[in-house]
Amino acid sequence: MKYLALSATLFAAAALTACGQKEEPAPAAAPAPAPAAAPAAAPAPEMPELKVAIDPTYEPFTFKTSDGKPTGFDVDIAEALCNQIKRKCVYVEQLWDSMIPGLQAKKYDVIISSMSITDERKKVIDFTDKYYNTPSRIVVKADTAFTDLPSLKGKKIGVLKGSTQEKYAMGELKPAGVVVTPYEAQDQVYLDIKSGRLDGTVADAVEVTGGFLSKPEGQGYGFVGPVLNDVKYFGYGAGVALRQGEDGLKTELNDAIKAIRANGVYDTVAKKYFNFDVYGQ
Repeated sequence: MKYLALSATLFAAAALTACGQKEEPAPAAAPAPAPAAAPAAAPAPEMPELKVAIDPTYEPFTFKTSDGKPTGFDVDIAEALCNQIKRKCVYVEQLWDSMIPGLQAKKYDVIISSMSITDERKKVIDFTDKYYNTPSRIVVKADTAFTDLPSLKGKKIGVLKGSTQEKYAMGELKPAGVVVTPYEAQDQVYLDIKSGRLDGTVADAVEVTGGFLSKPEGQGYGFVGPVLNDVKYFGYGAGVALRQGEDGLKTELNDAIKAIRANGVYDTVAKKYFNFDVYGQ
């Protein structure tokens, strides 16, 4: 009986001891490391610039919008060529008669401003293939009695200084007795025609139509004489002018002219400004 009682006492003590042991909690799991941030995308590389000289007084080829932005056929063609060769066009305004000296002085890379490809100019600068070709015309009052160049004797004609039209006027009109006055910009010629200081001009037929004849101040004026396209004076169409020796850039631009002619970009640009084939013969 005592044995049983003792066993019971020992069993109870063991049970109490077991119940009094404190269970330690499991250690907390370490937090998972935060995912590494994705590296920032590298910025797109800037396209190299192509500095393009323009004379913005030659509507519809090169002129300015009301907010001063360069626009026109030449500018749109320049943008198309820059896109093709992966360059960014940056425009530099320049008076026409200092265009070539500015190019030679490396003020810009190219001239895309209706500069005709002539043998005389090719002695000092280089050209791409043409990107358009339009003739020039003499413009005077519509009631002028014109039979030949000497019938314009005594007329005062304004021309753009340094242009192919000036070369023609000095070579053909001045010897016939016409008073020829060069101007720094073609729009100045139109202002002096309007004011009565000039009787007319010699200009690109498309430019003088868009820049003068189609406007109120051009009413009462018109073309006289034949279409003027003698290569002796007017060359072989307008090309991109660049410095001699830059054969790599010339090849790029020639390939770009071919590409925009083939892929429809050239036609899209031309139809914005003209209802005829400005590329010409």
